[in-house]
Amino acid sequence: MTGVRRRTVRGAAAAAAVLLGGMVPGAQAVSGVQEIDLELAYTCELPEGEQPVTVRITGELPESARPGEAVQPEGVALETTLPEGAIPVPDGSTAASVSAEATLAVEVSQRDQHAPVEWIGTTAGSVPVPEEGDLPLTTSGTVPYVKPGGSGDLGFDAGALSLELTLRTAGGTPAEPPAVSLECSVDPGQETRLAGIAVSGEGGEGGEGGEDGDGASASAPSATAPAGRGKADGGTAPEVGARAEQPAADAPPCVGDVNDDLNLNAYVAGYANVTKLDGATKFPPACTQIAQGPTRVDLSEPGFTHIYQDSTVLLDYRGEPRLPPASGTFLTFGFMPTTATLEMTQVPPGTDAEGTPDYNVKSHLVVDWSDFSNTGVTTIDLDLMLRLRDVEVNGVPLDVGDDCRTSKPFTLSLEGRMTAKDGVTTGYTLATGGVLTGSVTLPPFNGCGTGGEDLDSLFTASLSGVPGHVKQVQGAPCAAQQHVPGSEGSVCTDAYEPVDVPVAVR
Repeated sequence: MTGVRRRTVRGAAAAAAVLLGGMVPGAQAVSGVQEIDLELAYTCELPEGEQPVTVRITGELPESARPGEAVQPEGVALETTLPEGAIPVPDGSTAASVSAEATLAVEVSQRDQHAPVEWIGTTAGSVPVPEEGDLPLTTSGTVPYVKPGGSGDLGFDAGALSLELTLRTAGGTPAEPPAVSLECSVDPGQETRLAGIAVSGEGGEGGEGGEDGDGASASAPSATAPAGRGKADGGTAPEVGARAEQPAADAPPCVGDVNDDLNLNAYVAGYANVTKLDGATKFPPACTQIAQGPTRVDLSEPGFTHIYQDSTVLLDYRGEPRLPPASGTFLTFGFMPTTATLEMTQVPPGTDAEGTPDYNVKSHLVVDWSDFSNTGVTTIDLDLMLRLRDVEVNGVPLDVGDDCRTSKPFTLSLEGRMTAKDGVTTGYTLATGGVLTGSVTLPPFNGCGTGGEDLDSLFTASLSGVPGHVKQVQGAPCAAQQHVPGSEGSVCTDAYEPVDVPVAVR
């Protein structure tokens, strides 16, 4: 019973760490670097038949690591060459350019344990579709880190490939067809090993080295969920490598509080659909400041431990609680192209008489001791106001004045879920980031128009009243108080900004 009790206490601590801010992704092992450079032949299944596709996978991994330390692939890129005819574009199609999201299945193995992960990357913009000849596409992006469960060689092997292609006209509007999906398998008889890493020594942060006498763990190597999932829409990929020295150039300042050990600062990016206009607005990377609140542990249910945490998140754009301005283009009334700049401002959470904040983040983790699995859900509610400016209808400016906005605040509700079992963790937590989904319903507009012209009803009819789907991606946060300047592989820059800038995905 002593051994079981010791493992239970350790498991409870690990489970709590998955949910709470103390479990910011660990530093990559300091070692030599090995290059990934492998070219593979794939066969893609299409309605018209099979098509050959060549993929070159490049990147970097450390040569060695210790148990429990995060192994972070760097600079991962896929150079995919599609032969002529691989995109089934019918005669008369208006497709002039293509953007792509590539999802490469990678199997991580250690001894007899295996963990599936996905390496997801996007093109850094749209690529012209040639009239004839091959179509080369280069995709890159942040990919999951992996923590080996114990000693023993850690292997990375390439598997199936999925390509989501978004087609656009010369004017930038969706083509017909607007998208093509390719599912591809590795041709047999090829060496699929991307890299092998020697793992030895005592367990590092988060590891359990030593329990089996030689540092090995009975669990599979764990892998974080990718920062973004879903279809890309030609968005700009972040700077190559999940642990770059500086954030991407289009990311605004996002400095953490070095004097607050409960502060996390993270970048978010995403899309918001406007249901009535059958379109979506892409919001560029934005900064969030997260103040972790109190934690409560509930042991009343036999066989389970419930862990709750309340926190507060506040948008931070150049010192103001809002998102960076975003540009949206829609077809008003189904045919009239309309563009506008959207400014989303948060109504900050209030406080009670004693100064306790109104928490807008609720996290709940459940530990099932029958199989040592964890499930968790995090909900985030943001109260916002939306202002429209720089409106153009069919290319002609429309003066909406300086105070065209929603008539009252509205709530954006987001949810993220996680699971952890057999050493593999997937999904979202506040402390690691991931995908959040939800919906928002815009209220009527007010104050739109100048010179006695009332445009409130125009924007209310076009935008308000129908829930729109929202998908946000939070990057791995920086815990500024924990950052050591000059440390290699940190999730923070030495300016105490997050290095993980997520890509907006649909």
